[in-house]
Amino acid sequence: MKKEDKSTLIEDLSASIKEYSHFYVTDTFGMDAGMTSNLRRTCFNQGVKLVVVKNTLFRKALEQCEGSYEELMPSLKGTSAIMFSNTGNLPAKLIQDFSKRTKKPVIKSAYVEECVYVGGNLLETLVSIKSREELIGEVVGLLQSPMKNVVSALQSGGTTIHGLLKTLGDK
Repeated sequence: MKKEDKSTLIEDLSASIKEYSHFYVTDTFGMDAGMTSNLRRTCFNQGVKLVVVKNTLFRKALEQCEGSYEELMPSLKGTSAIMFSNTGNLPAKLIQDFSKRTKKPVIKSAYVEECVYVGGNLLETLVSIKSREELIGEVVGLLQSPMKNVVSALQSGGTTIHGLLKTLGDK
């Protein structure tokens, strides 16, 4: 590969790191062409960008970006595919579903919600991380709950008072 091509690829990877707020480093070694094609198709349909890169090029791209990525560096060995996403737990869910059938890909490390996770044993933890949208939905639900209680109490009280007044008026 020419030096110009490498520098272009490093710039593209740096742009992807800046564009997407989360990424997973996965091991795809041993996957045949059909399984890899299925994984790529699934990633595309879910809105996850899957890129197979050389570890040294990805390391250089990380060095160009702002942030603390030193803990990820030891996991950049062997065959690596990078999954970029704007939803923190989406690649973990995708890997969990896909690996039930094929045992691959395996998570080497992940950068999610500005935290570094190293090791494939953290898949369940990464799946359970709530996305920004899920957290906002929960907060909105919690804020609406007291108001709903007040409104329902007023409505039920109104029908009780109305029934009482109607009974008194009939007598």
